Amino acid sequence: MHDIAIQVLGVAGLLALVSFLPPLAARFQLPFTVLLAAVGVALGAAIQTFAGSAGTGPFHDFLNSLAELDVSSELLLHIFLPILLFETALTVDVRRLFDDIGPILLMAVVAVFVCTFAVGYAVSLFTTLSLVSCLLLGAIVATTDPAAVIGVFRDLGAPRRLTTLVEGESLLNDAAAIALFTLLLGMLTRKADGGALAATLEFLRDFTGGVVTGYLCGRVVCALVEPMRDQPMAEITMTVALAYLSYVLAEHYVGASGVVAVVTSALVIASVGRTRISHATWGAMEHVWRQLGFWANSLIFLLTALLVPRLLSQAGWAEVGLVLVVTVAAFAARALVLFGLLPILSWAGLSHKVSHSYKAVMLWGGLRGAVSLTLALAVTENIRVPERVQGFVAVMVTGFVFVTLFINGATLRSLIHLLGLDKLTPVERAMRNRALALSMDSLRDRVAGVARTYEVDAPVTDVMLARYEARLQAMDRERREEAPLTDEERVTIGLVILVNREEEFYYQHFSEGVVSRAVVEMLAGRTGRLLDAVKTQGRSGYRAFEEPFIAFSFWMRGASLLQRRLGIHRPLARRLSMRFEILVAVRTVLRELLVFTRGKLSRMLGEDVAFELEGLLIGRLGLVEQALSAMKLQYPDYAMVLQSRYVGRAALRLEQADYRTLHAESLISQEVLTDLERDLDERRRVLERLPQLDVRFDVAELVRRVPLFAGLPAERVAVIATLLRARLALPGETIVRRGDRGDAMFFIASGAVEVLVPNLAEPVKLGTGDFFGEMALLTRQRRNADVRSLGYCQLLVLDEKDFRRLVQKDADLRTHIQAVAETRRQPAQPVPAPG
Repeated sequence: MHDIAIQVLGVAGLLALVSFLPPLAARFQLPFTVLLAAVGVALGAAIQTFAGSAGTGPFHDFLNSLAELDVSSELLLHIFLPILLFETALTVDVRRLFDDIGPILLMAVVAVFVCTFAVGYAVSLFTTLSLVSCLLLGAIVATTDPAAVIGVFRDLGAPRRLTTLVEGESLLNDAAAIALFTLLLGMLTRKADGGALAATLEFLRDFTGGVVTGYLCGRVVCALVEPMRDQPMAEITMTVALAYLSYVLAEHYVGASGVVAVVTSALVIASVGRTRISHATWGAMEHVWRQLGFWANSLIFLLTALLVPRLLSQAGWAEVGLVLVVTVAAFAARALVLFGLLPILSWAGLSHKVSHSYKAVMLWGGLRGAVSLTLALAVTENIRVPERVQGFVAVMVTGFVFVTLFINGATLRSLIHLLGLDKLTPVERAMRNRALALSMDSLRDRVAGVARTYEVDAPVTDVMLARYEARLQAMDRERREEAPLTDEERVTIGLVILVNREEEFYYQHFSEGVVSRAVVEMLAGRTGRLLDAVKTQGRSGYRAFEEPFIAFSFWMRGASLLQRRLGIHRPLARRLSMRFEILVAVRTVLRELLVFTRGKLSRMLGEDVAFELEGLLIGRLGLVEQALSAMKLQYPDYAMVLQSRYVGRAALRLEQADYRTLHAESLISQEVLTDLERDLDERRRVLERLPQLDVRFDVAELVRRVPLFAGLPAERVAVIATLLRARLALPGETIVRRGDRGDAMFFIASGAVEVLVPNLAEPVKLGTGDFFGEMALLTRQRRNADVRSLGYCQLLVLDEKDFRRLVQKDADLRTHIQAVAETRRQPAQPVPAPG
């Protein structure tokens, strides 16, 4: 048979074999990686025994093909490792990762160094090898394997935080350990170490260079996939290319850590890619990467495990003793970091406290796997490494990896069960029962409806409904027996649900094309911080979080300053457009959350809690409505344009959905659909252009609007306009106080104010072009209301003294003012505007 055909037979046979292992692992309740290792060792032993012997047939050819496979560390590192790392990092919740970044960095970086030196110095006491060789061994065994541990966690439903800690550690741990391994291997082969300081600087350079390279690659790909929207094959292919390009660019062009670059680029995609990659593609991409990760993890483990019998063929009792030394030193170092250094981090306020049960599982769950075996293989292939060191490293690493897999991995499930980490907390159990009761109640009615639709016989239907009724009664009994939740606990649970639901609504509106990418990214990040505030402070954190969000940001203040002082309008126009879209999106989602609370949460958490939650939502909604109203008053014409733009974007999305439905129903051809979508794209580009902001105003027109000056000739209006002085009112500033003596009237050139009139339920709101306080020009009566700025207000002030001096000089103007004053004093006239 041809060599290529033999190699295809080997790889295809391994894939076929791997497909049987997941159900076997589930049946025997073993981590998938442990079963992979066992099968790989068995295959390696079979190859050692039967490969090369006389024989024919597919099985014999399969063993020969495996024996002839050129399994090198370069192959494993360049083909499988980028895929394995990218897939693991892509599934990480970046927000949760940064919530626990302190403990994760401690375990991923500090623990790597502690393990490296602990193992290195411990082994150097029992062997004549150089310290650098022993430290190289320590760096190799410092890498942890997330695949086995995470699989157990997900099967048992372990706490999400524990899973995040282990995932984060494994990702960054591999990066740090491989960077340290590369450094030590270079020192060993160059026969010169350059000193501890030089080694530290080189490590930091590799690590930092990898982070920067990976970040830039991730950002570039996020920009490139946007023109590919709605092209799933192209978008997914771009992410696969990213995994390899970031690795190769970092390793061979930047001279940094390729592993760190791959992890960083994947975290970039995980955090912001959801808004760059089309919604339909995102789910498909996750499936593709899970499949690629499964293949990579399976093949890299099997291919390295095949080499185990050969690597251990020369091992004796002395090597067994040294493996025990490595095991004790590695786990002692890990225990020191977990139980010695991690509490210090919590005590210093740099991380949330990690429970002892979590630490115990993290200690016992420090399994080693394919990455460690691959690095050991790289040492055996390096001709500049002495043969004695090659054999020593291969035996020690292989022995240690299989100790962790077959002892720790096989018993990890039992440890998690013993510590009760697979059990729900009382609060979680209560919520589970409430959710089940809510589901069962509606499910029972739907089952009855299905039975009626398909005309199922009544006895069968009654039996089925009786089962659901029995489950409902059992859950009711369990609910009566469980410890009741306090009102505060129920409110906090409801707020956590609402914040998570709020984020889902934002992404839903983004996928519908109504909310822009920049807005959904900002709002999604904000809901993450809001969730943190709720978890730590409950309802007070929820209340306190919203006001700073509604307030004017630093960038908004800067844009307003540029517009007022230098006449530069574009930054302000962009900020106003963004603010308007944000406020509209938040208002829409808050209204949807109110419906969700009344429909679902009230049945799940109780009417009293739902009432409190509604109050919190209505409070937020009021702030948003006030901010929107102020914006419309301050920039009425621009607000109209922005509203039209917002509705137009939604209309285009609806049009596109209709066209695709017509195509799916074969009412229009693909050619017609393409032409219609081309027209939509053109209209969308026109719609997305930033509208022009025109904030110019006619001072004379402002003066003419005042009833006091109505009917005056243009020359007198112009004279009055020259008396106006500019004044800037800051957001929230009180411009006029009730009870003060009136000494000026105000024109709103740009902005919005609210007039707080006593005995009025709602304040009177005035915007650009309006005026107030004009009665101060007739009589210096005391003000009858407070007037407060709703945003930045550009006011024009007419001082009462300046106006009186003008009136004294102009007899005709004086006669006109006296006539108006007499008319306004008539009791039949309406109440004058607040002043």
